Amino acid sequence: MRLVIARCQVDYVGRLTAHLPMAQRLLLIKADGSVSIHSDDRAYKPLNWMSPPCWLIEEPDLWVVQNKAGEKLVITLAEVLHDSKHELGPEPGLVKDGVEADLQKLLAEHVTTLGEGWTLVRREFPTPIGPVDLMCRDASGGSVAVEIKRRGEIDGVEQLTRYLELLNRDPLLAPVRGVFAAQQIKPQARTLAEDRGIRCLVLDYDALRGIEPDEFRLF
Repeated sequence: MRLVIARCQVDYVGRLTAHLPMAQRLLLIKADGSVSIHSDDRAYKPLNWMSPPCWLIEEPDLWVVQNKAGEKLVITLAEVLHDSKHELGPEPGLVKDGVEADLQKLLAEHVTTLGEGWTLVRREFPTPIGPVDLMCRDASGGSVAVEIKRRGEIDGVEQLTRYLELLNRDPLLAPVRGVFAAQQIKPQARTLAEDRGIRCLVLDYDALRGIEPDEFRLF
């Protein structure tokens, strides 16, 4: 990972053109070859970028980043304030929130909490856009995808909706129903889920751990 802080001007030349006037910015050059230009706002989103495969040609006051399509990022450097390289090492991947991960494990171990006669097919069931927390079979043998959150919000419902859309394309699984399970479910998320035929389940973490009777509230 290379980090460069510089006063620079950036011009994008390709299918359309874009211009960033001279200002102080962060230039991020990653090991995968990507180059992105950041300001001190906009959170994680860059002002402009070039995705790999691309290559960087450096001259004293001019950088040109080009891809195979001939698109270019032309970076004119007025002053370099910082230039450093750092080895980040292997990426271990995203580790879920402890309570959320524990909920998934507990539900997998006690899947009948979700319904009498239910069975677990697999935890972290793979899809092309990421794993579903639990894939289950209900008492009648139907496929059910379960998405588990600590706090149930609209983003979680949208995530489960995308999983269901893909899973229902598999004739060996379809039809696949959805269960959105969380310790708290926001009213807007509940409304959206129920409108899409997704069952909402409020989980009691302590009850699942056996501290209290194993009771759930289904709304």
